[in-house]
Amino acid sequence: MSDAAVIDAQPLPASELARLDARFPARSVRVQGGAVVSVRECGAGPAIVCLHGIGSGSASWLDTALLLEGEARLIAWDAPGYGESTPLAAQAPTAHDYAQRLHGLLDALEISSCVLVGHSLGALMAASAAHPGSPLAPRISTLVLISPAAGYGAAGRAEARARVRAERLGTLDELGIAGMAAKRSGRLVSAHASETARQWVRWNMARLHETGYRQAVELLCGADLRADLPPAVPVRVACGALDVVTTPEACAEVARLCAVPLELLPEAGHASYVERPAAVAALLREAIAA
Repeated sequence: MSDAAVIDAQPLPASELARLDARFPARSVRVQGGAVVSVRECGAGPAIVCLHGIGSGSASWLDTALLLEGEARLIAWDAPGYGESTPLAAQAPTAHDYAQRLHGLLDALEISSCVLVGHSLGALMAASAAHPGSPLAPRISTLVLISPAAGYGAAGRAEARARVRAERLGTLDELGIAGMAAKRSGRLVSAHASETARQWVRWNMARLHETGYRQAVELLCGADLRADLPPAVPVRVACGALDVVTTPEACAEVARLCAVPLELLPEAGHASYVERPAAVAALLREAIAA
């Protein structure tokens, strides 16, 4: 089956794309060194900077952003190699490499203080930016980790690391991006998800770029979230109560290492902010208030 056939099998309604373009349009920001970072933003007020996971993109934050637009300036990036963002130079970049690109973006946008949100793989990047001694830590008022990926880079995880790399890249080689989206996107939401939420998850994943995804797989396999915990800033850890990717049990361990309670988002799977944007908006509303 062709990529186009897979994508078109479950199209995102034109009204949703029009809403995205009108309310949360993408633009390119040039950062130091000549790289470009694609971002979407809306609203005014305290800055909330959102980092998506391995199978998503900036557009996934649309509904969360719109719920907060009267209270905050929500900025969602396309990670390096995603959307129109320039890939990183290294074939196997580290979390520090992504954090450096984030540093360049905050400089370019003149953001001196923000709530930093990392979802899934984005949590590895966010935690690196907020760890003790990071030059970005003083600019992060609160770190919010949602369904954080722990990574497979810790000592003693070589077997799991090799397995995950082989599975991820093998699926990519076999199915391509669109086929992978059709096969894997369903795991990111719970049985309670609306059809529109499911379509958004598929749409975002179907628009990945192979280079950026391969780099992200290397980050997932090589990083160790625990090495950057606890962060140098106040932190909150949340997880969809029905998340089967980064399970509540796994996220509870992350929360324990941060000495905070795990906050469960009811009737939500892994892509909780797509499936239950109001619950995530409430969490971020509390973070900016604090």
